Amino acid sequence: MSLEDFTTMLPQHLLPKRLLTELAGSAARSRSGGMTTGAIKRFIARYGVNMAEAANPDPASYASFNDFFTRALKDGARPLATADWICPVDGAISAFGPIEKDQVHQAKGHGYSTHALVGGDADMAARYENGHFATLYLSPKDYHRIHMPCAGTLKRMVWVPGSLYSVNPATARALPGLFAKNERVVCEFDTPHGPFVLVLVGATIVGSMATTWHGVVNPPRRPEVTTWDYPSGEHVFAQGQEMGRFLLGSTVVMLWPKQGLRFNPDWAPARAIRLGEVMANRT
Repeated sequence: MSLEDFTTMLPQHLLPKRLLTELAGSAARSRSGGMTTGAIKRFIARYGVNMAEAANPDPASYASFNDFFTRALKDGARPLATADWICPVDGAISAFGPIEKDQVHQAKGHGYSTHALVGGDADMAARYENGHFATLYLSPKDYHRIHMPCAGTLKRMVWVPGSLYSVNPATARALPGLFAKNERVVCEFDTPHGPFVLVLVGATIVGSMATTWHGVVNPPRRPEVTTWDYPSGEHVFAQGQEMGRFLLGSTVVMLWPKQGLRFNPDWAPARAIRLGEVMANRT
């Protein structure tokens, strides 16, 4: 480990990450009137949040920080491109490309297995061997709802307990297997293009993750891997439809099976992306 990586990781190893996250979640849920409004205004100023595109641009109208953080966008703020797969979030590209057998690239030569990412489900992991992946990072200023990159039907959701390291780019470079270490929610869909996995990865200060069909998944933070299977046709989504949200920001990882897939030629690591842009097409 380099000195830079050591200095990045040492505070995270020492800090009580779960306690900090639970305290942050409690604070984000609180409805404290003027104190809440003041915190929201300071956050907007610090991170340069563009409230002009919010459906409700008035900071004082949000009863809690969570309400502000998961704010809706104005109608038409994110037009959907014509593509087989569109970007599901606002954020930045961490990494993308082929899965090498079962290994997903993270950063600086680090990787992790699809088996570990999906919580030990060998059958699910096998469907994505030698497929493709994309990892997208949502910064504090970004819109934090997650939308479907293509039409699909929900098959399964898996809660995977884990740690709560930061998922910022510096940590991704320093900590091998980061996205398979942190707690996460794994969602598998059937789509017109075949099966597809979308993983919501938790992080330090991420108070909770939620899906539109289940509501808040964590808390409670179950100590064991927990699986929900859904009958075919129970939860059907259109391309661009909201499927979940982060209550404080994090990362999305997507897996595709082995098939002809061509990512947007303009994509590159660290490039900013917006919901609805072209992500990939079948070839």
